Amino acid sequence: MILVTGATGSVGRHVVDGLLEEGQFVRAISRNPDGAKLPPSVEVVAGDLATPEALPLDGVRTVYLVAMGDRPHRTAQVLADAGVTTVVLLSTSEVLDDTDEQPGAIAARHAAFEDALERSGLFCTFLRPNEFAGNALQWASQIQEGDVVRAPYGDAWSAPIHERDVAAVAVRALVDGHLHGARLVLTGPEAMTHRDQVGHISAALGRPLAFEEIPAAAVREKMVAYAPPEIVDALLGRLAETVGKPPTVTTTVQNVTGRRPLTFREWVAEHEPEFR
Repeated sequence: MILVTGATGSVGRHVVDGLLEEGQFVRAISRNPDGAKLPPSVEVVAGDLATPEALPLDGVRTVYLVAMGDRPHRTAQVLADAGVTTVVLLSTSEVLDDTDEQPGAIAARHAAFEDALERSGLFCTFLRPNEFAGNALQWASQIQEGDVVRAPYGDAWSAPIHERDVAAVAVRALVDGHLHGARLVLTGPEAMTHRDQVGHISAALGRPLAFEEIPAAAVREKMVAYAPPEIVDALLGRLAETVGKPPTVTTTVQNVTGRRPLTFREWVAEHEPEFR
């Protein structure tokens, strides 16, 4: 039995589908099991990573884990004590190795989970994706209402990765043992700026879109109303750091799955209705 946390998220849903295609028995946790809308063959159980002691781990030996909750070491201990042997953690490419100080709250949270799992003695694989292609949905409402995307750091670079590609690598790590101990940096096949991403959305919609730079401080003021200030600062700080600095594009998706990674254009084509 494989337990999938974050099963209703943008990556987790694809992890569930991929595991079912592999013939695996899947248990998924959700804070709202009745609204999870997962395939009927999935055992959906109420659960929350904020209370790891209550995780439904009976019969579970492998876990797909998202870095949620504030008790990473307790979570790792609970998994190990329950007889779990293997964990695949959705981490982030912001995590730096061989350092005591991570570049921001997001990296620090994920590094804490990585450290806790390593210390637990479990077989672990850490997935470190670059920016998700789905982050572009933050502009959807602006594009629905007009022809201008207003945001900071239009020249921030990333190699946006399709969530299905992250899930495909996760599935291989969950069912194959040869990825134990790996730290896998995952990127899409092409580096581009946020301004470039808006250009690809414009092409898919067949109408011109402009990117208008606005001060980061103005965005921060709005974001802290619904997100912790340290997380907001980490997000904006990451964008600022990548201005003029294209990331290294990796071949991890191809190497692990045996197929080419999906492009940002393909992601946009799939999500075009959400921008109309």
